[in-house]
Amino acid sequence: MIRTRVCDLLGIDHPIFLGGLGGGHTTPAMVAAVSEAGGFGAQGCHMLGPRQIADACAAIRQRTNRPFALNFLLFLIEEACFAAALAEKPAAIVIAWPRPEQDLAPYIGRAKDAGCKTMVMVGGVPEAVRAKQAGADIIIAQGTEGGGHVGWMTTMALVPMVIDAVGPTPVLAAGGIADGRGLAAALALGADGVLLGTRFLASEESPLHANYKQAIIDSDGHDTVLSEIPDIAAGTVWPGAMSRTARNTVVERWSGREWALRQNQTSVLAGIQAARKIGDIKESTMSYGQDAGLIHDVAPSGEIVRRMAREAEEILSKRLPGLVR
Repeated sequence: MIRTRVCDLLGIDHPIFLGGLGGGHTTPAMVAAVSEAGGFGAQGCHMLGPRQIADACAAIRQRTNRPFALNFLLFLIEEACFAAALAEKPAAIVIAWPRPEQDLAPYIGRAKDAGCKTMVMVGGVPEAVRAKQAGADIIIAQGTEGGGHVGWMTTMALVPMVIDAVGPTPVLAAGGIADGRGLAAALALGADGVLLGTRFLASEESPLHANYKQAIIDSDGHDTVLSEIPDIAAGTVWPGAMSRTARNTVVERWSGREWALRQNQTSVLAGIQAARKIGDIKESTMSYGQDAGLIHDVAPSGEIVRRMAREAEEILSKRLPGLVR
């Protein structure tokens, strides 16, 4: 069994983490399944109110007694929601995407006072140093290959750079990782584990429409694009992020015509939301990473964790030692 520092820090069996996937893309069933399998589940709290956060934690704890995290987008955080999360005393609080002027230290300090470990997702070295200085227990280095909101640095380059900058603070690799090969590679780079998003979107517990899950399976990994279109349509400005999304009809329609999208934002958003409800993969925005090309089935979340751990163990214990003479 692979054990790293984060396994001991959080009391988990496998250094495999579920991304927060805010906006309703994580469910208590998914979070619990990942944690119960020995990984580390995380409930995205974006768009959840205080009562919903409490209910989600109760639902997770009905399914497992293993540790899990609550995840927040810091630039959209609401005090009542953060306070509700701290009252639940999860094993960890995860924060991502602060505005440049936001001070991380008060949030990290309050989480620690509540008995929670703290994790901060970053897309660059300066952000990682900022998180370490604020007291983060774990840094998540997210490469641009990932789905949804990402920066510009690739995982292969970013992870060792962040490790060099913040050591000995443990670092997780994220972005473009979907199987045991990705976990083994991340460990070789010096990371203490991996965080996955797209792989769990194509899981049985994922709340995505079946058409969206099939789109991930059908993807060859070359069909995504970095764009502002999903955020313009939603009327939200993310600090320092682009959105990796499927290059489908709605994205192609507005590419190069973002000015017109801004003029028609309300009606375009209504159309996207209506399309999403019926599983229209051409007229709704779909966020997934380049690692969709590595995903070939819809599997239970727990099996994804166990399969990934087995694959990485096989690589590290059998294939790689044979390369050294």
